[in-house]
Amino acid sequence: MGSLLRKAQSSPVYQHIDAASAGWEYLNFEARTLKKGEVLDEFTGENEYCVVLLGGNFSVECDGRVWETMNGRKDVFSGIGHAMYFSRHKHFVLTAAEEETDIAICWVKTEEDHPTFMQRPEDAPIEIRGGDNANRQINGLIPPGAGCQRIVCVEVYTPSGNWSSFPAHKHDVRTVSGEGELLEADLEEIYFYKMDKPQGYAIQQVYSADRSLDEIVRVHHNEAVLVPEGYHPVVAGHGYNVYYLNFLAGSDQSLANTSDPDHEWIYGTWKGRDPRLPLVTAEMNGKSRV
Repeated sequence: MGSLLRKAQSSPVYQHIDAASAGWEYLNFEARTLKKGEVLDEFTGENEYCVVLLGGNFSVECDGRVWETMNGRKDVFSGIGHAMYFSRHKHFVLTAAEEETDIAICWVKTEEDHPTFMQRPEDAPIEIRGGDNANRQINGLIPPGAGCQRIVCVEVYTPSGNWSSFPAHKHDVRTVSGEGELLEADLEEIYFYKMDKPQGYAIQQVYSADRSLDEIVRVHHNEAVLVPEGYHPVVAGHGYNVYYLNFLAGSDQSLANTSDPDHEWIYGTWKGRDPRLPLVTAEMNGKSRV
């Protein structure tokens, strides 16, 4: 399979992962910067798209309408992200409003049509998950139940030294109960990282139950990790707050998963909540520019 780690490239397109090179069916990803006034002119074709604002501001024209972010964050540690969704057969024009505008893009093949929409920071559901030093913040940018076919997008903040995506879980076999409840989806996933200090790092493991896949990677700023299958916990390096953007796509627009049975006992043992959380709120958006 080769390394699951994708190093950062030179700007403006500093990450590009297509489904074919990743060896999977659905998920394509790009991270890039735009100069003020620079335009991204795209036709979605047979894909649905999600654009996440990592830093800066932009305006978007599509379907005869205009959306503007207005209160974009300076960087991912200065607020919650805006997410813009486009269905198939759409032409959109995105114009950067600042130097530098930093965006992440996901596109996935689809057979459905859905309305174009912008998810704004003040509308993003926030969950503080876990406890003790396995506490983290999850912001739903395109959460399960959003108006699309396959894309799920969340951003996760893990304070210095904490574990994240733990106890470990997987979502690689679609499983339904006898009553028809979805127990686990079959999803491809990308972890795209930002660190609050340039020398910061996280450590991520991706492993299957039989250890036919068992890889541990050290991840730095603007790098990405592919999760084609298996369990995939993360730990933030001590002294460094870690951000990762998750794009997922596959059998269902869902985060249904199965925990590693070896570590399920940890659920319910936590004694407290990390007082550093939440690391970001919608109220922070735009304030770093004043």
